[in-house]
Amino acid sequence: MGLAIGLVGLPNVGKSTTFNALTKAQNAEAANYPFCTIEPNKAIVPVPDKRLNALAKIVNPEKIQYSTLDFVDIAGLVKGASKGEGLGNKFLSNIRETEVILQIVRCFEDDNIVHNEGSINPLRDVEIIEGELILADIEVLSNRIERLKKQAKTEKTAKAMLELAEELLEFLGEGNLAINFKNSTSDEYKQLMQETRLLTNKEIMYGANVDEDGLLEDNEYVVALKEHAAKNNCEIIKLCAKIEEELIGLSEEEANEFLADLGVEESGLEQIIHKGFDKLGLMSYFTAGVKEVRAWTIRKNTPAPKAAAAIHNDFEKGFIRAEVIAYKDFIELGGEAKAKEAGKMRLEGKEYIVQDGDVMHFRFNL
Repeated sequence: MGLAIGLVGLPNVGKSTTFNALTKAQNAEAANYPFCTIEPNKAIVPVPDKRLNALAKIVNPEKIQYSTLDFVDIAGLVKGASKGEGLGNKFLSNIRETEVILQIVRCFEDDNIVHNEGSINPLRDVEIIEGELILADIEVLSNRIERLKKQAKTEKTAKAMLELAEELLEFLGEGNLAINFKNSTSDEYKQLMQETRLLTNKEIMYGANVDEDGLLEDNEYVVALKEHAAKNNCEIIKLCAKIEEELIGLSEEEANEFLADLGVEESGLEQIIHKGFDKLGLMSYFTAGVKEVRAWTIRKNTPAPKAAAAIHNDFEKGFIRAEVIAYKDFIELGGEAKAKEAGKMRLEGKEYIVQDGDVMHFRFNL
C-alpha cells in the first residue's frame, strides 16, 4: 500500500461512509452491522488545489491533473484484535502497510445506528483502538528484544539497541504511543523502527464524526477528543460523514453554497486530504502548458533532479537545470512570458530544493 492513509475505527463509526465520500463513489459498502468491511477498500483520491485552477485560467490548458493520495478503508477493530479477535490479525497487517492512520471516531448520538460498545464514548473508543495497537507493538518489540539479547553477547551495537528497545517497551507498557517516545529522533530508534515497523510510531489523525449540529459548535464528545489529541500532538478534523456523502454529485459551486449555508468554509474531507498530504511529508510543484496544467507529487526537501524524476526517470539522469517561477509571481504577472520579462524566472541547478507551488520546466540531456 505504500504512502497511504489507513481509515481505522470501531465498527459502525462512519468509516465506510467517509470513504465513500472521499472517493466520490459508492464503492465501499456501508451497512449498520459490524464487519461490513472485511477486505480493505482502496482508492486514489485527487488532492483539491485551487492553485491549479488559477494557473488554468491563465494557461487555458486542455486538462488539469491534480496530485493524488491513497486511502485504504480497513475493517473495523474490536477488543482483542491484537490476539486475533474479530478480524484482528488482518486488520493489524493492513494498518502496518500504511504510513498515516486516520482514526474515525463517532461523536454523535443516534439510536438508529448500533454502536459496537453499546454507548457513545469517544475516549473509550480511542483507548480500545490505541490499546490494541500498543499491545500488538509490545508483542513485536518483545520478540525483537529476545533476538537482541543473543546478539548483544557479541555485538556492541546490539547492546545499545537492546537498551533502547527495553526502554521503549517500558514506555509502551505504560500505555504510550511509540511516536511520543523521547528518543524517537535518534539514529538507533530510526533503525529499530525500520526493523519493527511499530504501528504506534505512525502519524495519527482523528476524524471526529459529528451530526449537523456538531459542525457549528463542538459538543462534549468533540471537546474530550480534542483534549486527548492535544496530549498526543495529533491533528483532529471535525466532519459530518452523512453531509459529506450528500455533497457527492454536487458541482463545486453548489457544494460551496451548501457548506456556506452550514457556516463551514472547507469540508471535513478536504481538510483530511490536505492534512494527510502534509502528514505524509508530501508537496506539489506544477507544470503549466497548453496540453495540461499538472501537479507533481514529491517529498518535502526534494532536490531539483529528484523532483524531475516524478515526470520521468530520464529527467533525473540527464538533468541540466530547472527553470523556476514562484507560483505567486506566475499568477501576479499573468503567466510565463510576463514572468520572464519581469526577471522572475530563475535558472536553478542540481542543489536547488524545490518549493511547494514552484512552476517548473526542466532542461535535460540524454
